Amino acid sequence: MSVMGDGRASGALEFVRRVRLAGTMDYTSLAVDTPAQPWTGRDDGGSPAHRRWWQAVSASVATPALSDATLPGPAALLGFCSDAGVARNMGRTGAADGPAAIRAALGSLAFHGTRTVVDAGDIVVAGDALEDGQARAGAALAALLDAGHLTFVLGGGHETAYASYLGVAGTAAVANGARLGVLNLDAHFDLREAPSPSSGTPFLQMARAEAAAGRELNYAVVGISEPNNTRALFDTAHELDVKYLLDEDCSAGRTDGFVASFLETVDIVYLTIDLDVMPAATAPGVSAPAAYGVPLPVIAALCRQVAASGKLFHCDVAELNPAFDIDSRTAKVAARLVDTLLR
Repeated sequence: MSVMGDGRASGALEFVRRVRLAGTMDYTSLAVDTPAQPWTGRDDGGSPAHRRWWQAVSASVATPALSDATLPGPAALLGFCSDAGVARNMGRTGAADGPAAIRAALGSLAFHGTRTVVDAGDIVVAGDALEDGQARAGAALAALLDAGHLTFVLGGGHETAYASYLGVAGTAAVANGARLGVLNLDAHFDLREAPSPSSGTPFLQMARAEAAAGRELNYAVVGISEPNNTRALFDTAHELDVKYLLDEDCSAGRTDGFVASFLETVDIVYLTIDLDVMPAATAPGVSAPAAYGVPLPVIAALCRQVAASGKLFHCDVAELNPAFDIDSRTAKVAARLVDTLLR
């Protein structure tokens, strides 16, 4: 992992690297609600050349320490089964079923990666107990991250983002000064001021939590839909110095330059993908389908760019609503992006 920060940041990330190489983790210590279930998919044979995701993902009790520093570190998947935040935000619910749909779509994809991938199971938000679920997911993620994993949360409404933030902010890397950047692929800022947290508030919550910790939130958004964000939201974004690129401006070249500039300012990246960033024809199964959206090739190239930077620390994908999907299009897009990021 390349590091451009000061000595404290370098030391924190070196700590993560050492743990990845020397440590093991007992996944039964994670307080999940639903343990990982067996994956299924197309079976072309048991040899490495025939391997698909369902054959590659492990739910083992412990992951072995790596002996080769040139190999990518282990990745861990965690489901966040929640649509409480969408309900509070008056959206169409059903995203709690998103993690299962993504796993189903991912299972039959050919596995070309070299890293170990472990399914850690699901955190389930019961009823309206959103804050409790976010806190529990955050604790599980912090443990996985401090054990050297690249973590990936399968959501869930975009309230998933604040659960992810709690995990990332609770790590040794951040405590020791690593410069965190939050990159959101989304049609919406999700900076809403509201009486209670929802899928529309997570990044305002992050900004306030960072301020309470004596830091500023370094937040950038790709794909903002101007007609779907009020002037008040733009004003909040400007007050918080949010960097953003409108959906109409997301050509391949402009997006590449925008992300490259952002990456120069951070040591570690939390990448969050709200599937409504893409056109409704590409991602119909979301709470708020996009009339315009950012094309999938641009989103995929951005994901490859962030992964290639060596700074990807944690990622999540949110807002898949299987009840409104068509031919599993949105689930397949989500699975393709997971595959791209976890090579």
